Amino acid sequence: MRPISTAAAPNPVAAYSQGAEAGGVVYTAGQLGFDAGSAAFPADIETQTLNALTNVRAIIEAAGCRVEDIVKVNVFLTDMAQFDAMNEVYKRFFGGHKPARSTVGVAALPRPGALIEIDAVASK
Repeated sequence: MRPISTAAAPNPVAAYSQGAEAGGVVYTAGQLGFDAGSAAFPADIETQTLNALTNVRAIIEAAGCRVEDIVKVNVFLTDMAQFDAMNEVYKRFFGGHKPARSTVGVAALPRPGALIEIDAVASK
């Protein structure tokens, strides 16, 4: 396993790597909806979704992949009523690329103010 790290995504909030590569597959850690330069969460799901996806992209790019190499995405939402708003941002971000995806409602995420967490798997 090769750990992946980039200053373009937030530092991990616990004992884990931003991403890892093994056997030509890149796995990102879950990315919350704040940007790499701030620990504050925007109040809206749209901005948090874009921030989380941007963080995922930074990690896979640090591993030598592109968004088009993402094959699986997991989305965790604290409020499933925000699914449609999240999905609109998600569709714009990925364009015509449609990786497999799971979306799960969760009671809470590891940081207060987090509305969404996204992780991804990419193949080289």
